[in-house]
Amino acid sequence: MAASGTKSVLFVCLGNICRSPIAEAVFRKMATDAGVVDKWLIDSGATSDWNIGSSPDPRGLACLRNHGTETSHRARQVTKEDFMSFEYILCMDESNLSELKRKAKSVKNYSAKIELLGSYDPQNQLIINDPYYGSDEDFEKVYEQCVRCCKAFLEANS
Repeated sequence: MAASGTKSVLFVCLGNICRSPIAEAVFRKMATDAGVVDKWLIDSGATSDWNIGSSPDPRGLACLRNHGTETSHRARQVTKEDFMSFEYILCMDESNLSELKRKAKSVKNYSAKIELLGSYDPQNQLIINDPYYGSDEDFEKVYEQCVRCCKAFLEANS
C-alpha cells in the first residue's frame, strides 16, 4: 500500500516481460532524474501467469541499456490487492484494458484508475503493440512510446 502523500503507478501488459518492464524502468528513471522517485510507488505486472518470476526479454533489456537504463524486475501477475493499492494502473492495449476491467469487477470498491498508457501520448499512438514476435526495432518503438507517455503522465502528476 502506498503511504499517504505517495503516488503510485502499476504498468501492465500481457506477460510482464516486454512492454510493462520497459515502461516501469523508463518511468522510474524519469522520476529519479526529476528528483521525485521517493514520492512514487512504481511497479509492473502481467494479466497472464505465463512468465511469473522471469526476467524481462533480453531484447528489452538491451534496448533499455542502449538508453542508459537498467531494470532488475521479475515478472509477476496482477493481484486483487493491486486494484486497491495503486492509484493508476496503466496498460498497453485494448486486450489488457478489458482483462484488467474484468478483474477489477471482483474487487469491491476498488480505487485504481485503469487507463491505456498510450492515452498520455502527445503523438496519439493509443496502443503500444507487443514486440515479442518482432525485431529490435519493435522494442525501440515501444521504448520511444513509453518515453513520450511516461513524460506526459509524470507531468500530469507533478
